[in-house]
Amino acid sequence: MRVLLKGVHRVRKRLADGSVRYYYYAWRGGPLLRGADGKILAPSDPEFHAAYSDAVKALTGGKKHTLSHIIKEYSKSADFTKKSEKTRKDYMRYLAEIEDIFGDLPFSYLETPRARGKFKEWRDTMADRPRTADYAWSVLSRVLSFGKDRGLLAVNVCERGGRLYVAQRADKIWTTDIIQRFIRVASPELQLALMMALWTGQRQGDLLRVTWPAYDGKTLRIKQGKTGARVLIPVGAPLRDLLGAPRKSIGTILVNSRCQPWTTDGFKTSWGKACVKAGIDDLTFHDLRGTAVTRLALAGCSTSQIASITGHALKDVERILDAHYLGGKVELAEVAISKLERFTNSL
Repeated sequence: MRVLLKGVHRVRKRLADGSVRYYYYAWRGGPLLRGADGKILAPSDPEFHAAYSDAVKALTGGKKHTLSHIIKEYSKSADFTKKSEKTRKDYMRYLAEIEDIFGDLPFSYLETPRARGKFKEWRDTMADRPRTADYAWSVLSRVLSFGKDRGLLAVNVCERGGRLYVAQRADKIWTTDIIQRFIRVASPELQLALMMALWTGQRQGDLLRVTWPAYDGKTLRIKQGKTGARVLIPVGAPLRDLLGAPRKSIGTILVNSRCQPWTTDGFKTSWGKACVKAGIDDLTFHDLRGTAVTRLALAGCSTSQIASITGHALKDVERILDAHYLGGKVELAEVAISKLERFTNSL
């Protein structure tokens, strides 16, 4: 009994004499299966299985020359191990999937445009979840970039493009009215989290981790988990009043109603419930980071001054003000005109 091997691609072709012939390839886009004498093989030929095995061996070239090898090396590198525990956990999910699907692809194939097309097909299976698709793509790109940096690959075919999700957060800032609505319904623990975000411009994860020893009554020291950057933030009076005097405790500043450190899921759940109660359905905690940037700009702070507080790169502060948080542009323009009026009146 003939058994067609998994992955073998059959092509039907009508010849000039009207007869039909089938051509068998090791896989779609792979080599035509031929015998040692060049004869085109069919599944009924004794050499068929051997030709298929040789083609597969040529494809994989040994595990040390496949994507699996790059993934394993990346997983042991400082590029991966120095990431936060949460990031490593998120990466591992996609690294496992990538290795399962593409692990046997050889270096020679990974450098071809066909590989990019294959990777795009995989990404598109997640098109209904664009953020998930983009995250998976970025993990794959990071692995290939690692391979390129280590001299294993000549190119990273996923280096550019590949994003499906386009953020539309042009006016997503927490206005004074929305902030007050949230404060009226939120618990004291969530109110403190809100104020810390507004007055520091830091990410949720970093704020949930900051401990009392990082606060000396005047400044707050934060090491950002995403970039490793360290920022020293002078604490404004409204936030200082909420924090009170520094404490000897080594615990986290932000705690839940049971005085226990927040878990990420627990905080998100409580925050979401408070937002629903306040009638806030189109803003996220992360939008507070952009709101902080906008508030500092409205107060007349320069780009470098803003970056010194939030930890953004200068170009990122400019990008936020220019493209993502346009809600403050009118106010910024009003401040600019007021300055111009004072200047002209003084002439």
